[in-house]
Amino acid sequence: MTSEIRPDAAQGETAPALDPFFGAGGLDREQVQRLVDGALKGADDGELFLEYTQSESFAFDDGRLKSATFDTNQGFGLRAVAGESTGYAHASELSEAAIARAGKAVQAVKHGHSGTMSGGPIGTNRHLYTDANPLDPVPFDDKVRVLAEIDAFARALDPRVRQVSASLAGSWQAVEIVRAGGLIVRDIRPLVRLNVSVVVGDGDRQETGSFGAGGRTGYQAYLDPTNWHGHVREALRQALVNLESVAAPAGEMDVVLGPGWPGILLHEAIGHGLEGDFNRKKTSAFAGLLGQRVAAPGVTVVDDGTLADRRGSLSVDDEGTPTGRTVLIEDGILKGYLQDRLNARLMGMAPTGNGRRQSFAHSPMPRMTNTVMLGGDRDPAEILAGVKRGLYAVNFGGGQVDITSGKFVFSCTEAYMVENGKVGAPVKGATLIGDGPACLTRVRAVGNDMALDPGIGTCGKNGQGVPVGVGQPTLLIEGLTVGGTA
Repeated sequence: MTSEIRPDAAQGETAPALDPFFGAGGLDREQVQRLVDGALKGADDGELFLEYTQSESFAFDDGRLKSATFDTNQGFGLRAVAGESTGYAHASELSEAAIARAGKAVQAVKHGHSGTMSGGPIGTNRHLYTDANPLDPVPFDDKVRVLAEIDAFARALDPRVRQVSASLAGSWQAVEIVRAGGLIVRDIRPLVRLNVSVVVGDGDRQETGSFGAGGRTGYQAYLDPTNWHGHVREALRQALVNLESVAAPAGEMDVVLGPGWPGILLHEAIGHGLEGDFNRKKTSAFAGLLGQRVAAPGVTVVDDGTLADRRGSLSVDDEGTPTGRTVLIEDGILKGYLQDRLNARLMGMAPTGNGRRQSFAHSPMPRMTNTVMLGGDRDPAEILAGVKRGLYAVNFGGGQVDITSGKFVFSCTEAYMVENGKVGAPVKGATLIGDGPACLTRVRAVGNDMALDPGIGTCGKNGQGVPVGVGQPTLLIEGLTVGGTA
């Protein structure tokens, strides 16, 4: 007998437009189920992952449309897991014949192994976003017109504006996960993003500011002038701040991180070290530390894939497990790891709904969704007022982290010197250098202003990129190394 798990708001018969596999796609459900059952017989775990994605993007630069793309992508990935070994085959051809060929390929991983199939996920998922395709209701000309209006609006705000770049992107992804025994999980995932970049100049000096926003919604909110006016003004504000910046000093000093997007440092320097695969293999600085203090009192970190409409949210992960709110660190004590099904089984733990993949061509692994440090009880102004000499880092660009040691280097795109509790001149070229585990123990104040990022994060791991969210309150970290240019 076939059972089916769907988000609550989408129960019932699937409309043909929402079933590109067994409706418009022409696959026979019973035959596909027989192929999956045969391919996974004797395996410990595995699934057939079906995917259909429509995506588009527009780039407006130098006063004209530079590019417009539209792409349709479909395919499947079939995985069989035996012990720690994984057999994976994928193809862009959606047919019973292709799935049958993949089934023969993945069976090789079971050679000499007799397993018992792990139970399927429990259907406790909720529908966190719309099924609507953001690409359909808004005409092509309207999207281009808004990008042109963004360009004109930015140039009219300040005579120092020299260049404006604006981009708009959207996608609509349908997935279906078929497991042995007839368990089926479906999800429809929209995703949009709007980005604005402004270059300002004064004489020979030029500086850039940028702002972006997005989420699992339609385009409407992002094309509304009452919203994108604010995006343009914020990009311009950052550019003008950078135009007045001075060379950043170097040395060890206290650092105050602003709320929201600076949580990307938490994501990179700490979040990856809490993923199950690194801890099972004991290559993480947090391996074997469950139940121990790893952060200062007051530090609580959660990964929450259930936040409605957020960029990193999923009704179910890419293995069919409902996402959840996983407490990783509570009041400084390490409480858990982020788990996919494979690593959870091998570690004797429960999956947390963090098995993610970039596309059908990739095998899933434990990944973050929306990783957030919860707010504390300190007023942000009070935190800044207590800093004798330090750096106030408000926005970040790129960074690097070593998972094993936790060491990181992050570049600040907006930062200010703080002297005797007063926020002073903006600085250019500041980098933060340290290691995640040590940072957690040096948190001296947690603000009451926790904020989420505007919806711009993409996380890379082992060559796969997935959309994520971050968030945090204002934080005071004692004694970080700041790399500067002064």
